[in-house]
Formats: sequence, C-alpha cells, structure tokens
Amino acid sequence: MPSSKCIKSVLMMTLLAVTAVQGAEKPLLMEGKTSLYQKVLSTPSCVLRKDPAAKDGSAVPAFSRFYVYKRDGRNLQVGPDTTGKISGWLDGSCAVEWKMQTALMFTNPAGRDRALIFDGKDALDELVKAKDPRSNVQSLNDSLSAKKSAPHVLSQEPDRYIDYRRQFYLLPILDAEETMFDDGNYTRELKIASITALDDKKKTDQGSETSAIKQFKAAIVFVIDSSISMQPYIDRTKKAIETIYKRLEKEHLEDRVQFGLVSFRSNIKAVPGLEYTSRIFVNPGDANSSKEFAEKLKDLKQANVSSALFDEDAYSGINTALSAVKWNEFGGRYVVLMTDAGAIEGSNKLSSTKLDSKELRAEAAHQGVALYALHLLTESGKRNRNHDKAKAQYQDLTFNDVLQKSLYYPVDAGEVSSFGNMVDQLANSITNQVKLASEGKLGAGSAVAVAENSAKEQDSLDEDTRLLGYAMQLSYLGTVTGTKAPDFIEGWISDRDLVAHNKPVAEPVVLLTKLQLSDLKELTRHILDSANQGILNPEDMFSQLRSLAVSMGRDPASMQDGTSLKISSMGLLGEYLDGLPYKSRLQDLDEETWSSMGPDEQNQTIEDLENKLTYYQKCNDDTDRWVNLIPGADSSEAVYPVKLELLP
Repeated sequence: MPSSKCIKSVLMMTLLAVTAVQGAEKPLLMEGKTSLYQKVLSTPSCVLRKDPAAKDGSAVPAFSRFYVYKRDGRNLQVGPDTTGKISGWLDGSCAVEWKMQTALMFTNPAGRDRALIFDGKDALDELVKAKDPRSNVQSLNDSLSAKKSAPHVLSQEPDRYIDYRRQFYLLPILDAEETMFDDGNYTRELKIASITALDDKKKTDQGSETSAIKQFKAAIVFVIDSSISMQPYIDRTKKAIETIYKRLEKEHLEDRVQFGLVSFRSNIKAVPGLEYTSRIFVNPGDANSSKEFAEKLKDLKQANVSSALFDEDAYSGINTALSAVKWNEFGGRYVVLMTDAGAIEGSNKLSSTKLDSKELRAEAAHQGVALYALHLLTESGKRNRNHDKAKAQYQDLTFNDVLQKSLYYPVDAGEVSSFGNMVDQLANSITNQVKLASEGKLGAGSAVAVAENSAKEQDSLDEDTRLLGYAMQLSYLGTVTGTKAPDFIEGWISDRDLVAHNKPVAEPVVLLTKLQLSDLKELTRHILDSANQGILNPEDMFSQLRSLAVSMGRDPASMQDGTSLKISSMGLLGEYLDGLPYKSRLQDLDEETWSSMGPDEQNQTIEDLENKLTYYQKCNDDTDRWVNLIPGADSSEAVYPVKLELLP
C-alpha cells in the first residue's frame, strides 16, 4: 500500500491543475447533515478528466480522498478540500463513498491467528454466531496456508505486522455494525477496502529477512521512583544494569541493547527540596559500557525530603520516557516503572502532566512501547492503604493489547532480593531475544507456540517478555521489509479473533481533520466547565449546555425535553461523531441520569473529560503524526488517527 509520502509525490505529477471556483463553491452535503460533506475514495481504475465528456485523463493513485462538488449522472466533480478548488471529474463507478472517515488498523498478530477478510457479511455472521467456530476457522486457515482458496475468504492479514505509526496505511471502513458472539462477547463487523496484493510477489525472501532481523536493537528504559525510602531499589537496579552490561560486552552486543533511566519524584512547587519532578539521567545510546552508565548515575540518590503526598508523580516519569527517547531507532521498546507508591492522578493540582493511565497507555501504544510496572508492596504503602489504588492504576497503565493482559508485577513486602531477581530476569530475557536476532533467528512466539505453553508459563514475566519480543520483531520486519496490507478488495472483517474472542485483531480509528479536532477540544472544554457547575446544581449544567447548543445554531424548540434531553440530542459533539461504531457514555447523558450519579461517579466523569482534553491538545501539537490524504488540499484537511476509546 503506498505511503502518504508516495501518494503525495505521485499525485503532484499526475493530478490536473487545481483551479479555484468563483464564489468559493462548497461541496455537496451528505443527506440529512448540515456540516458534513460528501467524500469519495478513488480506486486503482480511476482517471481524472477535465470534464464529463472527456475520454482521456490522468491516473489517480488509489485511495486519494476527494470532496464531491457536483453529480452529473454517474460523473462526479471533485476537489481536494472544501475551499472551492476543483481537481476534475471522476467516473463514480470507480470511486467508493467514505462517509465516516474511519479506518482500520491491524493489531500485532503475535500470539493469535491472522485475521480473515470475507466476501460478504453473511459469511462472517455465520462464524460470529457459531457456538464453536474453531474447526471451521482452522479449516479456512489450513487452506490458505496451503496456498489454496478458502470458501468466501477474499484475503488474509499479512504475516508481518504493519505499524501504522511508522508506515501509515489506509484501510477505510465503509460500513460497521456491532454484534455479539455466541458466548456474549461483543465484536464490530467492519466493511473495509484495501489496495495491495494478498500474496505480494515482491515479498522479501528468507535470506533478506534473516539479514534484516540481524539489525534488530532494543532499548530498555527504567523509570524509577527516587523518593525517600527508595535507595535500596535504586542501588539494586544499578547492580542489575552493571551485570547485564558485562554480559553484553562479553558477547559483543553492547550496541544492540541500550539502557536508559528516568527518575521521578513529585511536584517541586509544593516541595522545592525535591529538586525535580522527573529527570532523564541516561538516554538509550548515551552509555555503551557499565562504567559510562555508572558515571551518569552517580548523582542518582533518593530524595532528602518527603513529598506532599504518599503518591508520587509516576505519570511524569512515564511521560518523560515516552517523549524524550528516540524510539524509532529501536525495534524492541520497553519502559519499566519501579515504585512503591500510587500515581498522582491527572486531575490532581499537583500533577505535572494532567494525564492519566489511559492517555499514557495510548501514547505508549502509538510509540510501540511496552509498559511494565514492578510494584513494591512495602509496609509504608500498606499503612497508607495505598496498595489497591496503585495496583488498579498500574494494571490499567500496563495493559498490553498484544498479550491482552497487564504487565503488572507486584513485589511482595517490597523485598529487595525479589525485586532484583525480576529486574535481572527482564533484562536477561530481552538480551536473549536480541542475541537470537543477531544470529538471524526470530524469537518463538507464534499462536502455536502460545497454545503449547502452560498457563503457569504464560503468566510469568519471562514468558510475557518473550512473546512481546516476538511481536516487536514482527513489527520491525514489517517496517524494514516493506510488508503491505491486502489487495484492492471490499470485504468484511471482525475486529476480534473469531476463536479467541478476547483478542482484538484490529482497531477502528477516526481520522479527524485539524478543524474537527479543534472543535472537539473546544466542545469538550465547554462540557467540562458545565459539568463542574453541575456538581452543585445539575439544572445549571444542562441549562448551560442548552444555551451552548442554541448559540451553535440548534433549534431552541428541540431543547425543551426537560430532564430527559440527552447531550446527543443537543448535537454538541459534532456530526462527524454520529454513526461511529463506538459507545459514548457522554452522548447518552441527560440531567436525570447526571442527578442520579453519586459524587464519585460524577467526579470520575469530570476527570475523564479533563484527561481527554489534555490528550486532544497533545494530538493537536503533534505535527509529525498528521497525515495528508491528498496533496493540494488546504492544511486544515490533514488528518490525525484517534482511537475510538479516546472520544468523549
């Protein structure tokens, strides 16, 4: 599938000159909408012509997104944006309607079967509703493995992971429906389109793949709490790193496994004597020997004063590790949190990031980083009744989509020896993976290998790390060997594994334009302000929201449903969120429901909005991740992929 850069370069050469239409003509509105315009995606057979009668034109790269300005029979007059610029005419039979501007991104296939794409919804439905689809799915997979056709299967997910964060690809979602497996688990059935070959004839040969994996490198960044009482754990971490460096030097792998270290404490405005909130002592690559690493850590000691709270700003340490390290230089990416305290919540005035576990987990996933937490269950944490809260935070923070479990490991009684053994085990496991890669070998981690392991082994730190290492190697190979998504097709796929229903095979994202993201940010801010008022008086909250809706042009008569009027009925969150395949608690909220909530539930809703608002601002400022779907379009038409779970 062509990257956005490839699309840009080809289109710049092939598109007809874009001309401005007098009077800034606008595209056609979608039926029943007041702010959403009709959009289409080109397919490989599309040709841009000067007018409907022209026989010849310029070829258009597939999946170029156009706005529709006029319809003349099956002919479409199209432009790159909504400003009135016209590119030419397309034959409507070669284009597909793209209403929701949503797309599908595959998850890493390590530890599960490759997803199947079916020629119709009925064939997919049959497997979704089956009591035990295992044998049928296995039969389809066996046929495909033998290079034979499988009934109703159009295509199959690539065997190498395509990381859209490093190699953007477009699998547009054309239709979606939420349904349920026979066992009660939910899934989304998605109609998608794709444009590259199923069995790519240019697939990398085994020799090239072996050569590629030999270049695999890993970075491990320890994020360690350096508040009072943490000195024994700081010293033990230093010892573990020194030991593993000696092994790396002996095996000549010191340039393949790089270590980093971030230390965190708490808010220095509240307690200046803490010196820093978070600080990076070593960036991966800055030290290539145990001696160099020790030199950079000579000033790392526990704090001399206590923090304002028992909780520390662990999220600041995680955020520093995710933002300060050049993760794209490494195939293996690991961040290991070490603390005996809970994390200061993003809504707390002492928080430096205003982010919570969900937003940081999403950022780590975007960077392709696996987050671990080694939680020290010390006596002081027990006295402060902090253990349960911290456990919930760090289980959520470290939930890993590949393994479908949290990488949370408690250390009973905070024993230094047990802690040290875990650090040793983790560092050794990652080093072993890199050693195998240096010999041209992939680490074991296929779905078959997973099935053969015992439950006890799967729960261990070493087993989790082994499987994650394999997943990261698949991701690395998919990037360096140019693995592509399947050929131009329109088919149906489940976003959950058809046998192991708890495993996601893909995640839908909405591609928000800069204007839409800005609107979402501002509207979330307005709703947040109203919600804060609503803690004291729910009527005031919804009165403010109704006034806001009217100021946005909503019909005042439609705002008269009293306490049962839902936020969705007010039209506050934008038409571009209507019809998306996700459930929004906020959209269904009305005055009666809000009033019936307890203080804790209301506060949690407010905290969720605050965290999402901070995340939207982070997305807005993240210039490197904006994608242009077609050159020549106004800059406001660049899009940003936002996971559905991060919408309000």
